[in-house]
Amino acid sequence: MKIAITLNTSWNIYNFRIGLIRELIRQGNQILAIAPHDDFSIKLKEEGCDFVPITMDNTGSNPFKDFSLYRQLKKIYREQNPDIVFHYTVKPNIYGTLAASALGIPAINNVSGLGTVFLSKSLASIAAKQLYKRAFAKANLVFFQNADDRQSFLSEIHLPELPTDLLPGSGIDLSDFSVSPLPDSEHRVFLMIARLIIDKGVMEYIEAAEKTLAKYPKTKFQLLGKLDPAHARGIPEATIAKAVEDNIIEYLGETNNVKPYIKQATCVVLPSYREGTPRTMLEAAAMGRPIITSNVAGCREVISNNETGLLCEARNATHLYEKMIEICEMTNPELATMGTKGRNLVENKFDEQIVIEQYLKHLSNIMNQIPTE
Repeated sequence: MKIAITLNTSWNIYNFRIGLIRELIRQGNQILAIAPHDDFSIKLKEEGCDFVPITMDNTGSNPFKDFSLYRQLKKIYREQNPDIVFHYTVKPNIYGTLAASALGIPAINNVSGLGTVFLSKSLASIAAKQLYKRAFAKANLVFFQNADDRQSFLSEIHLPELPTDLLPGSGIDLSDFSVSPLPDSEHRVFLMIARLIIDKGVMEYIEAAEKTLAKYPKTKFQLLGKLDPAHARGIPEATIAKAVEDNIIEYLGETNNVKPYIKQATCVVLPSYREGTPRTMLEAAAMGRPIITSNVAGCREVISNNETGLLCEARNATHLYEKMIEICEMTNPELATMGTKGRNLVENKFDEQIVIEQYLKHLSNIMNQIPTE
C-alpha cells in the first residue's frame, strides 16, 4: 500500500511520526512524505521514505498562497496516486483533504490541538472554521487528542456525523525517553519548553518566576523554545531579553533534542491556555520529572494532580507561583516519587505502541471499505 503523510515541516514528520512510519514500512508499505524541505528531509529519505517537497506559508492566512497549496497537493496526489493520505497540522488538514477528496483518495486527519482558531472570535477565526467544515466533511476519519477538543470541534464546526476517534497524542518512545535521576540539589530548576507565544503561558511563567525568586533566590527558571515573532500572538524578542537581563529566566534558545535539558531540571512547566496532548509534558514525565501544567483541555489529561505533578489555573501567574513554591518546598524523595508515578502514567496511557495500533486498526478498516474494481 502507498501511504502519503503530509505535514507542515519535515522536522515534524521525523520527530513525531517516525515510529509510525517505521512500523508501516516494516509491514511492507511504501511511505510518501510530503512537506517543506528542511534539514530533516534527508533523514526521512534515509529511513526509506520517498520525499516530495512543497511550499507552505505556515503562519500566514493569505488565500492566494493557501490556494496554491491546494493546487500543489492536488498535483502531487494525482501524480503519486497514494492509496490513502494522513494529514497533520492545520493547512494540510484543510487543503490536503480538499485535494485528496477531489481525486477520490481517502484521508485520515489529525487535530493535535484547537489552538488560536478556537481561542479567538476574530473574522479570521470564523473563516478558518468554515474552511474546516468544508474540508472535514470529506475526511474518512479525524483523530483528536482529547475528548474536550473533539466535543468543541464538533459543536462549533457543526459536523455531528464526522467519523472520529481519540489518540493519546503522537505517543512516546519509552526506550528513547528513559528515566533519569533528579538533580541532587536543594535548589530547584524549573524548565518550560514551548513555542514562545502568548497562548503557551510564557508571560505567566515569567511573572511566577519573578515572584518565586523573591522567596527562593537560588531557584533557576529556564525557557526553551523557538521565538515566533511572525505569529499574531508571538512574544517579542525584546520581552524575553528583558527577562534575561533582569535575571528572572535563562533563555536556552531552541533545540532538536530536549532530553539533556529535562535531565537538568527538577520540574517541567507548561501553563498553556489549551493543548491537544502536550508532548513536552509526556517527555518530562517519561524521564521521571514532576510537572506543573494548566487545568485546561489537553493538559489535564497528562497529569494526575498531586501525584505526578500539580495543576494550576490557566492565565493565573499567582496560582502558578503557588505551585512552584510547593515544588520548592518538597523534599527530593517526594519529588522522585512524583516522577516515578509520572513515568508509570506515560507507560500505561501514552506509549507510542498504543498510537501505532490505533492507526493500523483504522487504516485496515478504511481500506477494507473501499470497493475494489
